[in-house]
Amino acid sequence: MPAALTPPLLPPQWSSAYISYWTPMQEDDQVTSGYCWFDYARNICRIDGLFNPWSEKEHGHLLWMSEIGDARREHSRKQKVAYTRQAAPTGEQLQGTALADEVTPFHALFLPQAVLVDGAARHDGRHSVLGREADAWVIEPAGKPPSVFYLEAGGNRLLRMVTGNDPQHRSVRDFPNLSVGDIPDSVFASCAT
Repeated sequence: MPAALTPPLLPPQWSSAYISYWTPMQEDDQVTSGYCWFDYARNICRIDGLFNPWSEKEHGHLLWMSEIGDARREHSRKQKVAYTRQAAPTGEQLQGTALADEVTPFHALFLPQAVLVDGAARHDGRHSVLGREADAWVIEPAGKPPSVFYLEAGGNRLLRMVTGNDPQHRSVRDFPNLSVGDIPDSVFASCAT
């Protein structure tokens, strides 16, 4: 019998575009995308993109947000833009309005480097994800549906994560072009103020 695989740590510094969607997709669900950066040595992350879930019908606008979460300084800075639909003779147009920045308490990164280790993830075989061979790692938190993290086979580059509290409606994030390496200070610069 082969030895049990040990869950890896995520790379110390990584960034990627992401695509956010749901499974199964329901009528009001949206597909959104953005970009994220994680620097575990500095204990900081940044996520830019259209917020999902966010009901345009309920709120009257789409919401773009850039959030820099700095766990060292224990605060998060959010910059937001609301996009509302405006009727025009040439067709519907989007009108962007900058909203007030928010600074809120922030104590831990959204996706910890040791998420698989700390969550006692178990290996659940190999799968094809985004056209690549991937190891599936399953975390089973008490009282919640399991979360599945798909990493490049034999490595630690995240390709997809499937999470959420509703077992019938899961949140999916794909990371199609994850890059490992130094992240320039300028990426987190607006957090320094």
